[in-house]
Amino acid sequence: MSQGSAAQKRRAGLLLHPTSLPGGYENGDFGPEAYHFVEFMAACGFTVWQTLPLAPPHGDLSPYSAQSVHAGNPRLIALEPLIEAGWLHPDGGPQAGEDGWTYRQRRLIEARQGFQHADWVRGEYEAFWQERKHWLGDYALYQAIRAAQGQAPWFNWPHELRDRHPDALASVWHQSSEAIAQCQFEQFLFYRQWAALKRYANERGILIFGDIPLFVGYDSAEVWARRDCFLLDDQGRPEVVAGVPPDYFSATGQLWGNPHYAWEAMRANGFQWWKERIRSQLTQFDLLRIDHFRGLESYWEIPATAETAIAGRWREAPGDELFQALRAEFGHLPLVAEDLGIITPAVDALREKHGLPGMKVLHFAFGGDAENLYLPHNHTVNSVVYTGTHDNNTTLGWLEELDEPTRKHVFEYLGSSPEQMPESLVRTAFASVAQLAVVPMQDVLALGGADRMNQPGVAEGNWRWRFRWDQVKPDIASHYRYLLTLYGRV
Repeated sequence: MSQGSAAQKRRAGLLLHPTSLPGGYENGDFGPEAYHFVEFMAACGFTVWQTLPLAPPHGDLSPYSAQSVHAGNPRLIALEPLIEAGWLHPDGGPQAGEDGWTYRQRRLIEARQGFQHADWVRGEYEAFWQERKHWLGDYALYQAIRAAQGQAPWFNWPHELRDRHPDALASVWHQSSEAIAQCQFEQFLFYRQWAALKRYANERGILIFGDIPLFVGYDSAEVWARRDCFLLDDQGRPEVVAGVPPDYFSATGQLWGNPHYAWEAMRANGFQWWKERIRSQLTQFDLLRIDHFRGLESYWEIPATAETAIAGRWREAPGDELFQALRAEFGHLPLVAEDLGIITPAVDALREKHGLPGMKVLHFAFGGDAENLYLPHNHTVNSVVYTGTHDNNTTLGWLEELDEPTRKHVFEYLGSSPEQMPESLVRTAFASVAQLAVVPMQDVLALGGADRMNQPGVAEGNWRWRFRWDQVKPDIASHYRYLLTLYGRV
């Protein structure tokens, strides 16, 4: 990794979002299974745990278009620590017909009643509020209004709420005080539990590697509260939206729909919004990946009325000025650039100027010639190599989808056979000169395409994958410790 990085030696990491852990209700959480996973990683020799964004998602559960850039996902709050603290009594789990999220919500409300009698933690809560009041009040207010409006997005609220008229907001603070207090309490629990889990991992030599989506969800607290930072009209509607042109993942590109930044306004106040965002993330993670890094050099601007991303155009972004401002504020930044897709010399120059490692994905390496930058013999030390990412198929699923010439290239290059996959590709990642090698948990478990996390361009069924401990073979920890020792990553 780059000079001064938190990862100055060869390391290996596992890619697994906490929702994919066993245990919990409907999704994994920060409970006992998360600690068991940390112990499993340490036994294997992995020293980096990479997650997806931990922000609160919408109904599609995508963490990349969330309801806040600062807040944490309350679905990840574990109930066991609340029982241990005495704020909850044990019960028998969800009632008949009650789904896991509804049950967790009900129990979190009960926990707040117990918390209100716990004087020993009051100072900790007050310190939490003071440190995060620049965003927490707006976020809790946004959630209270959203609930009162039947979960309608903010741009469809009555105009006095949509446009943040002071009298209307004051009325909500009064009428919805319980809902606002509950939301703030849940954020306190999220940050408290995540800090404890991160500390447990760090004490065992494991760094936590987070992910920052470049763009912000349109229906989010930050876009509602800081419309001056985004390209919106006086009704709060975007004229242009974010996406990417046609690429490996889609012949028509990807139409994300996120609003674009008002870069001139951000530049005028010294990129304060970004400083606040990075500061929040640095409290959660040791390393940070900037998703869609190329959008900080130039971004694909699509008319809001377009049906696909093909109709977009490139616009310049002030990435160099932004990074200079961030470095002046924070000093060294432990950032990794997601530089996949259409990458120009200007994007490479921006990444290299600021010393950011890029990404090498082995699934993109084959089917071409020896000049392919993703082939291991072309890797650089200051980079992060993956077999695949959360947007790729699993390695076994990817292999099944390849045409015969590409499959032949894979096995000739690796010197292996289908029976040796996915381990031969995992070994290749570990052998790379790249300072950090990250493998999705699915590849460690040798799972097929039915276990992929996300399929870009497909709206339903993503972000729900979970593993089971019975899929972990008894000798897997000792085997991976052997591999990571062999390739100098322990």
